[in-house]
Amino acid sequence: MTEKNAGIGEVQIANEVVSSIAGISAAEVEGVDSMAGGFTNELAGKFGVKNLSKGVKVEMADEFVTVDLALHMKYGYNIPRTCTQVQEKVAQAINSMTGLTVKSVNVRIAGVSLEREQ
Repeated sequence: MTEKNAGIGEVQIANEVVSSIAGISAAEVEGVDSMAGGFTNELAGKFGVKNLSKGVKVEMADEFVTVDLALHMKYGYNIPRTCTQVQEKVAQAINSMTGLTVKSVNVRIAGVSLEREQ
């Protein structure tokens, strides 16, 4: 996304930046265990490489954004309520940090995880 700023210059926001914002804000919602990712993301995680946009797909057109998230829920949490909180938090974070308008946030539950004991 490129934005002109009244003769000062351009501001470009990469899809990866928006993906990272979405992934971080979704992971902060209570009831979300982790983001779901493919084999490449799982392999990178085993080597200590943090991919903040794991399980996130972003499509940008002009200043409109569509976000698709895949995540693992913690067992015992209300899925519809948690997904609504994820959608609201992700949309608000992207809007406040980038100024982009979020058209939709689609959430796919890829799994349910038992709470890990510390």
